[in-house]
Amino acid sequence: MNVAIKLAFLFLTITSTVTATPAKRPDYLSTQHAKTIAGICTVIQSDTSLCTKTLKEVPSDDPITLIRALPTAAESSVKKSVTFLIGIKPKHTSNAVATAAINSCEKNLNNALEDFAEFWKATGKDVTTLAHNYFTCKKTLTSIMGYHSTCLDDIKDKNLLKEVESGIGVGKNLSSNSFDVFNGLHTIFNTFAINVKLNEEDTSPRPPPLSDYYY
Repeated sequence: MNVAIKLAFLFLTITSTVTATPAKRPDYLSTQHAKTIAGICTVIQSDTSLCTKTLKEVPSDDPITLIRALPTAAESSVKKSVTFLIGIKPKHTSNAVATAAINSCEKNLNNALEDFAEFWKATGKDVTTLAHNYFTCKKTLTSIMGYHSTCLDDIKDKNLLKEVESGIGVGKNLSSNSFDVFNGLHTIFNTFAINVKLNEEDTSPRPPPLSDYYY
């Protein structure tokens, strides 16, 4: 009898184990992280996949943290772009035109990195500083995009252009996405009920008037 009872109990245990509904993993798209990223990347004017992929790696649901993460990734990629350009120089040394184009592109991207330094000064450490220097942030990101465009516009050889585009494309696109996000901050702030007024006046340092140079 005891054996029969044990067998019956074992059967019921095995059956319940097999038929039990496995615990469902939470759907990522329904998480706050995914919703916050969607609320930010929706202002991108072109393909949003790079924005989404980049921010998905940032372990935060805070909109401001995620907004800052995009230009951070852009700056990192531009640094890699400069390294890439330095790396392809040796194989083009016999072509003076190609060498000049690569050197020009490298110079432009180094100028872009200098602009990133100014951008971070403008954004500051808190949302209040960012909002106060909002126009300046947008202007600086526009300048960064301009350096990328100038770099590519100066390359006339199609094969070299394709090679350079392959090496600097991510930095270029992330810089463009960063501009789109900052340009769309009004929409993003409304989405997340961030009640901070964005200053549309230029707060970048201005050179002293010409009168200061005369005695």
